[in-house]
Amino acid sequence: MPLKLAVLFVLLAIAGAEDPYRFFTWNVSYGNIYPLGVRQQGILINGQFPGPDIYSVTNDNLIINVFNSLDEPFLISWNGIQNRRNSFEDGVYGTTCPIPPGKNFTYILQVKDQIGSFYYFPSLAFHKAAGGFGGIRILSRPRIPVPFSDPAGDYTVLIGDWFKKNHTDLKAILDRGRKLPFPDGILINGRGPNGVSFTVQQGKTYRLRISNVGLQNSLNFRVEGHKMTLVEVEGTHTLQTSYSSLDVHVGQSYSVLITADQEAKDHYIVVSSRFTSKVITTTGVLHYANSNTQVSGPPPGGPTIQVDWSLNQARSIRTNLTASGPRPNPQGSYHYGMINTTKTIRLSSSAGQVNGKQRYAINSVSFVPADTPLKIADYFKIGGVFRVGSISDAPTGGGIYLDTSVLGADYRAFIEIVFENNEDIIQSYHLNGYSFFVVGMDGGQWTTASRNQYNLRDAVSRCTTQVYPKSWTAIYVALDNVGMWNLRSEFWARQYLGQQLYLRVYTDSTSLRDEYPIPKNALLCGRASGRRTRPL
Repeated sequence: MPLKLAVLFVLLAIAGAEDPYRFFTWNVSYGNIYPLGVRQQGILINGQFPGPDIYSVTNDNLIINVFNSLDEPFLISWNGIQNRRNSFEDGVYGTTCPIPPGKNFTYILQVKDQIGSFYYFPSLAFHKAAGGFGGIRILSRPRIPVPFSDPAGDYTVLIGDWFKKNHTDLKAILDRGRKLPFPDGILINGRGPNGVSFTVQQGKTYRLRISNVGLQNSLNFRVEGHKMTLVEVEGTHTLQTSYSSLDVHVGQSYSVLITADQEAKDHYIVVSSRFTSKVITTTGVLHYANSNTQVSGPPPGGPTIQVDWSLNQARSIRTNLTASGPRPNPQGSYHYGMINTTKTIRLSSSAGQVNGKQRYAINSVSFVPADTPLKIADYFKIGGVFRVGSISDAPTGGGIYLDTSVLGADYRAFIEIVFENNEDIIQSYHLNGYSFFVVGMDGGQWTTASRNQYNLRDAVSRCTTQVYPKSWTAIYVALDNVGMWNLRSEFWARQYLGQQLYLRVYTDSTSLRDEYPIPKNALLCGRASGRRTRPL
């Protein structure tokens, strides 16, 4: 075969094997919503609250054209989507310029080597308190085995605490340096008590993809009279453990299977707050299709302030080592516990006042946004926007101060991060661009001896982890994704007032494995305004 013809066949084969594209057009607008019986200004996507689900398959390319019909800038971030080599598309202000009012921007994402249950949300200006969020599901490719039978139905269940105040009023409270009040209630898929119903057929099994999209409260999820079998956590197939109720901390996502094997009547779905002096509760309905009996009586109770109960449950969540993930090889074929860590980063939260206003910090640094997104400044080599190393990799014990905190790390390093919580509230942390192994968590102070109790065999890999009061949580991360990545508190007021940082994963080398160049359609703002999308 002539060489040119052989090359042509190879090129055609590559083109034919290109991963599928899915196209979405979204209009983001204000609209009246009444989730707790009071009219509020909500943020709608294509007129929907919550927004539409994103359905995809491993390796799909997602082209999402977002039109901003609000009167203020807007960004959407993709909780759990790794945006490999592409942090420009991450949708937080440290990486992406906001979409101006009346303009649009097309996000170009790929769910490369991912499966599972995630969600999207608006990341700017406390918009998350007004809606604009929705579910993301990434299905396995047809030839990849899944460790359970196809369910009869697959439901997105977005739970979260909620305020009756508009997001602008909540933002104003924070901007004045005050703390938010206690939430007014809890929503399930944007509805208040008994406002949502899921219909099931007797004897069949259903998948519930549960995400806590709220602002600050850990929530307990349960279904009256039914056991839930956990099967997936943020892209990892888990050991199939049965639970009567499940703690879902802020920012976390779980998939459970539930079988309609009880009396053919309506049953309560219950969501209640955890670790709060005042317990708030909401309900939905699991409706059997052949039921003529509505829910009645008090909904079943659940755990309230018990930390040990939640800690033991968290430790019971393990990776299914023999199941496939996004690829056919077993999840257990990656022996993370046999890899030596090259660096330990210890991160400790704190709360206090700066210039008479409430602030929150990590290692004493309370994050303040720069005038230009950090990734954009890094790409165009704009000096004076941020400084790598502006935050220590261990607690300093000093008072809180303001800075644009960026922590440097080497590409392909394998590191340990320890979240230390000396406060008396539960914390929840998320790292964009990555999944990490939650190798340990316990009460008290972390020491090097704490490593003796790490799970180095089947720890769950996920992107959001809780840290219990006066406790620590340790994770292992393989830094295989070049870029600028947001590490933040999922308590949204704390994130807004400084409890976040950026991890700059960098390499000096230049190769096809490095980060993609900035997209031609990129919005440019701040000191990058007027520049070309390719540096000279």
